[in-house]
Parts: sequence; structure tokens; C-alpha cells
Amino acid sequence: MEHKSYTFLEIKQKLVNYCVYQDRCHQEVEQKMRDFLLIPEAKDEILLFLMKENYLNEERFTRSYIRGKFYMKSWGRNKIRNHLKFKGVPEKLINNCFDEIEDDDYHKTLSKLYHNYHSKLKGLQQYQKNSKTIKYLLSKGFEYEEITQAIKDAESE
Repeated sequence: MEHKSYTFLEIKQKLVNYCVYQDRCHQEVEQKMRDFLLIPEAKDEILLFLMKENYLNEERFTRSYIRGKFYMKSWGRNKIRNHLKFKGVPEKLINNCFDEIEDDDYHKTLSKLYHNYHSKLKGLQQYQKNSKTIKYLLSKGFEYEEITQAIKDAESE
């Protein structure tokens, strides 16, 4: 496969467009830069430019990632945290950004997921339904304590 060669400014513009299209984390931008065979100095210069001009903002990325994965995909905090850590986002930043999720919304979403999943399970005993539901909600990234609370709340309704 033949590599088209780009000028430094063309590469810079491509990376600006990459960041404008959707929020990116540093790791994604660095990965993208590997596609263009840049010398380290050029990489550093582009990274600094992207940060200075606010095209690349790790906090903004983290906040929009958290909102998206929770409000669109109904992921719990654990799954979101693991995926962000995998993208190289610092733990401290992740924790600071979890205020993007309202506690009330978190409990409502968990409760809705619980009811939807639990009500679909047929022909099982209660404890089997509960253990399958717990397993499902853990896989969605919700915390065990939160899940058991949601079950208690549902059973007291």
C-alpha cells in the first residue's frame, strides 16, 4: 500500500478535523498521528497546538464520553471507568468528571434496566431471576451495592 505524503500543515489540519468531528483523548490523537510518519518534534508541536487551541481537551473528552455512554448506552460507572482507563485517561480526572451523571438519573436508569431485564426472564425461580439480573447489571457496569439496593427497592414496591 502506497502512503501519500502530506505536508506538516496538511497533517496538522487533518488532526484538527479529527478532533473537531468528535471529542478525542490524547491516546486517540497519538494513535492517529502514527498514520503519518512524523518526527517526535512534529508530533509534540501538533499536540501542543491542538491543546492550546482547545481542539484537544482531555477533560471535555472525558465528560462527553461519560454522558454519552451513560445517557445513550446506559452503562454503569464501572464500565465507563474501565473504558476510559483503557484510553489512558487518568483515574483522578475520571473521578472528577462523574458529576456529569445525576445520582437520580443513575438510580432511575438502573431501576429501569432491572425491571426490563427481570420481567423478561420466564420460568425461573425468584433467586435464579435475581442472580441472572445481577450478572446482567454487573456486565453493564453497575456497582454491586447499587444493584442490590435496586432489587430491594423493586421488591418493596
